[in-house]
Amino acid sequence: MHLDVGTWFAALIDWLLANFGWFFNAVSWLINLLVGEVANVLIGLHPFLIIALLVAAAAGLTRSVGLSVFSVLAFLLIYSMGLWTDSMSTLAVVLVSVVFSLAIGIPLGIWAALNNTVSKVVRPILDLMQAMPVFVYLIPAVFFFGVGMVPGIAATIVFAIPPAVRLTELGIRKLDVELLEAATAFGAKRSLVLKDVQLPLAFPSIMAGVNQVIMLALSMVVVAGLVGAGGLGGVVVQGVAQLDTARGFEGGLAVVILAVYLDRVTGGAQSLGDVLRRRRVRKEQRAAATTTPAAAREAATTAAN
Repeated sequence: MHLDVGTWFAALIDWLLANFGWFFNAVSWLINLLVGEVANVLIGLHPFLIIALLVAAAAGLTRSVGLSVFSVLAFLLIYSMGLWTDSMSTLAVVLVSVVFSLAIGIPLGIWAALNNTVSKVVRPILDLMQAMPVFVYLIPAVFFFGVGMVPGIAATIVFAIPPAVRLTELGIRKLDVELLEAATAFGAKRSLVLKDVQLPLAFPSIMAGVNQVIMLALSMVVVAGLVGAGGLGGVVVQGVAQLDTARGFEGGLAVVILAVYLDRVTGGAQSLGDVLRRRRVRKEQRAAATTTPAAAREAATTAAN
């Protein structure tokens, strides 16, 4: 017996295009608009100004002199290799893809953490998404959006969602139950507990998910170049197709530089969140210590009268 699965899949694609073509056109228009605007900003400004902003972000989030020096030298190297425009195009694609992936993944992770049924349904789907070969994501993307930048971004978004969902759910579920019960005992509503207790404490895990989403998005850059996504992926694919080892190596080196920079910066953002949370706790403790004596004096005065 032979099951003609390919024909069924082709029929499904045709049906989706016939009935939801307007949706795919809208998504394509939105992605082109967002990536175009971000790329215009990154490419339109002077490269040295962008480098200064990137270095300032690295210094502010990580407080690492070594990373700041590395960022200056690395981005100047990209500029000197003539890959600045391609690198900024790739950075724009990664930023837009990461924003969409996080916008889908983090709320879904929160929902899965608060609802066991959702978690049971989502878990096998995420397992399938992570086990599926990277190239498989490009097949439906090309069918729905054609060849170019949009299918590469659409495949990147879907490919990068799982770690955002998993690590957000993990960060919320691993919190101390007694802490949540104490917050509830003081009369806090469920939404308030989520906003003021669960999400702040799960922030390191969520940021780890952000880091993984960025890394997966960058890993798709070269693959997306196969369908005309351009940027550094296009440079690498062109170098391989033309047996231009030098150009292919330069494109790959630029991808590595972006990966190292984004990895360290997001790691620094995770540490910065811990610092800000500790500062807020100390501030609240000082405020409580200042308020308590005043309240005690007022109560004593009232009792005396």
